[in-house]
Amino acid sequence: MASDNIHFVTGRLAEPALRHLLPELSKKVGFDYSIQVMPITVAALMTPNWIAARIKIPHQATKIIVPGHCNGDLSPLKEKTDLPIEQGPKDLRRLAEHFGQTADRSDYGNWDIEIIAEINHAPRLSIEQIVRTANHLKKDGATLIDVGCEPNSTWNSVGQCVAALQSEGHRCSIDSLNPLEIAPAVEAGAELVLSVNSSNRQHAAQWNCEVVIIPDNIRDIHSMEDTMELLDQQNVPFRIDPILEPIGLGFTQSLERYMQARRRWPHVEMMMGIGNITELTDVDSAGINVLLLAICQELKIRSILTTQVINWARTSVKECDLARRLVHYAVNQSIPPKHLTDQLVLLRDEKLFQFGAEQIEELASQIKDNNYRIISEADVIHLLGSRQHFHDADPFLVFDQLMASAPTNVDPSHAFYLGYEMCKAMTAMQLGKQYTQDEALDWGFLTQPETDRHRLKKKRTDRMKPAQPKSDP
Repeated sequence: MASDNIHFVTGRLAEPALRHLLPELSKKVGFDYSIQVMPITVAALMTPNWIAARIKIPHQATKIIVPGHCNGDLSPLKEKTDLPIEQGPKDLRRLAEHFGQTADRSDYGNWDIEIIAEINHAPRLSIEQIVRTANHLKKDGATLIDVGCEPNSTWNSVGQCVAALQSEGHRCSIDSLNPLEIAPAVEAGAELVLSVNSSNRQHAAQWNCEVVIIPDNIRDIHSMEDTMELLDQQNVPFRIDPILEPIGLGFTQSLERYMQARRRWPHVEMMMGIGNITELTDVDSAGINVLLLAICQELKIRSILTTQVINWARTSVKECDLARRLVHYAVNQSIPPKHLTDQLVLLRDEKLFQFGAEQIEELASQIKDNNYRIISEADVIHLLGSRQHFHDADPFLVFDQLMASAPTNVDPSHAFYLGYEMCKAMTAMQLGKQYTQDEALDWGFLTQPETDRHRLKKKRTDRMKPAQPKSDP
């Protein structure tokens, strides 16, 4: 017999989804339940005072759960009952997680792949710009800041740059083949040199730091062996990078060389420079970064070099930080990286919750206040008002329908608000995202929570103030 009997408080809009979720969830968790649908369409408009005046608690209830958007002091409710009162999740889709219905992920978030974030063309920037950029990259997850130099020139201020980064607490690497740049950089504190081959290996022992060995012939991993043997004899720590080539210029064969290198040198540390793919492919970088980090995780490549120069890759460091945690968990748990995090699901949402035409019509018939509700569903935008239902795929036509009804409750600020919300609804509809009125679209880690600044809360006439929730007659 279930130990808990939970009384759920909700509104009309959320009722269908709640009734759909609870039968299976209650069996999994082990509780009985009752549902009280309050006489209000949007549950987020409830307050503890308002609920306290209308709640009817069944005698068998052992706990009460109110909507997550129910803000304010819960004491008015607590005065009505001795039962424990909880706020549910703000997103009803997270109700299962509220009850702990997720896999044991106590070690989720661990990682073992370093992110080396390159500041490209550093000599073209001021020291202040470089430090500012490095602070941003570190905040997004960079392990080392790589100072990217330019070929066929010598940057005389590289030591000053590395010293400035060191003084700000950054670990640094230097990206150059030029010994005249490398020497002052490592003297100032750079701990890794990218890159070393036969052209500059004779200097490596003097630098007293780790280096990255690259092939003399990009298509032949064996062209690294002489450099590897020399530096091994000189006790110079190193990792190797067989070089990832762009799509169209040998991408698959270069991946094969990483696998060959791992088989040939199973215990040698490796690095993969992934910018040749994220920067040189006409596609958003997040998915690419996950796949490349997964390859690195499986091949035990413990460092990656990335950049975020082109606009579609402008958040690559943060993407790699999230991706390394995702693939670390998946590989170590031997499970697909699915249903673990939504932070990298950016363009579309994992799942859409829909009411259906019949339920939308029913909602339209129940609204009696002056507020408008917007729903985006099945390629149609619905605007619901007091016994009004305007709908079309084109938000401009929806607004035309509204204006044709000669509304008395739409002033310029309200019109702007409706336009803003319908624009979000149309974006969600086009991309396959969940739209919820007055809430930000879910862009994964890029989501910017909406504030109250765009709500209709200021400079309203009495006529424009939303009607207070009240019981149906």
